[in-house]
Amino acid sequence: MTVEVSARRRRDIIDALRRGVVPSNGLDALAVGLDRFTAALDEDLDRASGGGSVFKAVRGEYGAGKTFFTRWLGEQAKRRGFAVAEVQISELETPLHRMETVYRRLVEQLATEQFAPSALRPVLDGWIFALEEDVLAGGQVSEADAEGLDREVGELLERRLAAISRRTPGFAAALRGYRTAVAAGDQPTADGLAAWLGGQPHVAASARRAAGVKGDLDHFGALSFLQGLLAVLQDSGHAGLLVVLDEVETLQRVRSDARDKALNALRQLVDDMHAGRFPGLFLLVTGTPAFFDGQQGVQRLPPLAQRLATDFGTEPRWDNPRATQLRLPGFTEDALVQLGVRVREIYGSKRVSDLVDDNYLGELARAVAGRLGGQVGVAPRVYLKKLVADVFDRVDQFDDWDPRRNYELTLRSDELTEVERNAASADDVTLLM
Repeated sequence: MTVEVSARRRRDIIDALRRGVVPSNGLDALAVGLDRFTAALDEDLDRASGGGSVFKAVRGEYGAGKTFFTRWLGEQAKRRGFAVAEVQISELETPLHRMETVYRRLVEQLATEQFAPSALRPVLDGWIFALEEDVLAGGQVSEADAEGLDREVGELLERRLAAISRRTPGFAAALRGYRTAVAAGDQPTADGLAAWLGGQPHVAASARRAAGVKGDLDHFGALSFLQGLLAVLQDSGHAGLLVVLDEVETLQRVRSDARDKALNALRQLVDDMHAGRFPGLFLLVTGTPAFFDGQQGVQRLPPLAQRLATDFGTEPRWDNPRATQLRLPGFTEDALVQLGVRVREIYGSKRVSDLVDDNYLGELARAVAGRLGGQVGVAPRVYLKKLVADVFDRVDQFDDWDPRRNYELTLRSDELTEVERNAASADDVTLLM
C-alpha cells in the first residue's frame, strides 16, 4: 500500500525515526498490520460523533506498538473533526485516582487538526464565534448592530449553557465570565478563567471573582468539567473527543490503597460512559496483558474485570475488533521488513532504494532482534533508528559507503530504553553486517 505523504511530513517522519521516537503525524504511511482494526474503529468514531460514547482497551507487551496505535487512531480522529488528548498515567504526576489531575493533563494535551496542545483557548474562542454565527444566521440582528448582537449572543449562550449549568454550574459561570472578559478586552481575566476551566490550580482570585467561581477543581468536579468540555466541543463544531490514557499498567507498581482507588475510578468512568453521561467521548486505555489479566491489575477489582472481559483465542487473526479489548500481537520479522520498505519509500532517495534492498532490510531486522534476545516485538524502535540514522543517512550522503561492507551494528546501553536493555543479550559481541 502506498500512502501519499507531503515533503514536509516526510521530513518530520524521518527526523522522528532518526531520533528514535514515534512521529507526531503521517502515521498512515507507517501503519503495518492495522488494517483489520480500521472498519471497527470507524464504527466507533461514528458512534461517538453521533452523540454516543465508546470505551476501548488496547493490550500489548512492551514494544507491541501501543503508542503508535493510539497516535495513529488519533490522526484518524482529528481528520474526522475530533479533538484528541493523550494522557500518560503515572504514580507521581498523573495518578488515575485523582481525576482532577487527569483532567488537567487532558486539557494541557488537547489538540485538534488545526491546533497543537493546548488547544483549549482556540476551542473556547471557536465556541464564542459559533454562537455569534448562529445568531447572525437567525437573521434577528445584523453584524452592524453590536449591542443587539451582544445581547442575542448572551441569550443564546444561556440557552446553550442550561444543561451545563444543571450539571456543573461553576463551569458554566466561568464560560460566561470568559466571554465577557474577551468581549471587554480584559486579557488577564480571560487568561485566568481559561486556566480555571482547564483545571489549573492557583488561578488569580481576581479572575475567579469576575466570574463568581470559587476554589480549585476536585476529583468529582473534574468529571463534571469533562462533561462541560464535551458540550463546548460539540457546540464549536467538533465531532467529539478522543482521550487516550496510556501506560495504565503503572498502577501495578503503586501502593495497594492507591491502586484500588485508581481501579475503582476507572470502573466508575466506564459505568458513567455506558450510562450516557459523556456523549461524544471515545476513551481508550492501554496496558500490558499482565495488567488486564494479573491479580495486581484489573483482576483485583472483579466488577472492572467483568466490564473489560474479552475472550482471546490462540490465533490473533480471529480476534474480534469490535470487542472491548483489542490485542496487539506485536511485530514479526516480516512485519519489520515491511515497515522498513515503507520507511525507505518515505526517505525518497534513489541511491538508498538501489543499495538497501529488501534482503538487507531482513538482515538488519534479524540482527537487531538477535541483539535484543530474539524478541522481535521489542525491536521496532531500535531497528528504525538504526535503519535511518546509521544506514539510510550514510548511503545517501557518501557515494563510496556500502552498508554490507562498511556497517557494524552496535547497541549502546545509553541508547536503549529500560525494556530494550532488559531484552538485550548479556554478552556485548558486536554484530558485523
